[in-house]
Amino acid sequence: MSDDSLSDAALLAAERVLRLEGEAVLALSRTLPADFPAAVALILAGGGRVVVSGMGKSGHIGCKLAATLASTGTPAFFVHPAEASHGDLGMITGDDICILISNSGETSELGDIIAHCARFAIPVIGISKRSESTLMRAARLRLTLPDLPEACAIGMAPTTSTTLTLALGDALAVALMEARSFRPDHFRTYHPGGKLGARLLKVAQIMHRGDAVPVVRESLPMPEVLITMTSHGFGVAGVIDKAGRLKAVISDGDLRRNMAGLMKRHALEVATPDPVTVSADTLAAEALSILNQRKIGAVFVVDSDGRPEGILHVHDCLRAGIA
Repeated sequence: MSDDSLSDAALLAAERVLRLEGEAVLALSRTLPADFPAAVALILAGGGRVVVSGMGKSGHIGCKLAATLASTGTPAFFVHPAEASHGDLGMITGDDICILISNSGETSELGDIIAHCARFAIPVIGISKRSESTLMRAARLRLTLPDLPEACAIGMAPTTSTTLTLALGDALAVALMEARSFRPDHFRTYHPGGKLGARLLKVAQIMHRGDAVPVVRESLPMPEVLITMTSHGFGVAGVIDKAGRLKAVISDGDLRRNMAGLMKRHALEVATPDPVTVSADTLAAEALSILNQRKIGAVFVVDSDGRPEGILHVHDCLRAGIA
């Protein structure tokens, strides 16, 4: 086969697989299993964990489902069915719920888990394309997949079936997230590392506080203001009124614009009024966007009464991995 022929064949195969799997997911969206809402309700009411199991490719999809559930507010883990038969059944308690995955519903390796769940009245949610299979007959709730052809050329390699299982698992996890009112700050609790964790940092977690915040009174002479600005190293000073509210900000730019007679003036005479501010609950990524849009190096963090409680510098965001 020539290089051009190989390229054409590869593109045709890719197009066929993506089309068949995409159509299968759309078909599933139009005919969701009748027990889907009950499965969501059962998991929400459960006092234990969700234990997911499956063999082969179903097991790989099960691992992903367990990880997605665990990271979105539903405690879950994966148990390999073969390991379950050699002691890991002890990981499944009477408070748990099992999600068992088998395309055919006749995976023999799931037998011991099914028997264990029956013995201790542990609810089973079955995922299979055969509603009358051994697994589905044993399940309290049945999430039956449409029986559609696999996307591979010989119609045997798990392709369409695993895609459907993956999509249904994602739908289950998202439905549970929304039912739990799962918020971005909850999400960060389970994702503290890497770029995702950095994106979900709040300003309060990386801002400077207390004596590190450069603030001066309105009437402070500029020589003393310069000392405050220099000693704190942010290139700005916040000007506060008698009640401690932030009224204005003095930046390096303000100093340059007021060079004439600068040392004879007071803070409020030089400062720029109505400065941009953020709250401590603002996402640090959002604060960085404000800094970039306004072309400023630092922003004051104020409370609900307008009193400064911190300052955030662009370098703080960069050190935290937010970019």
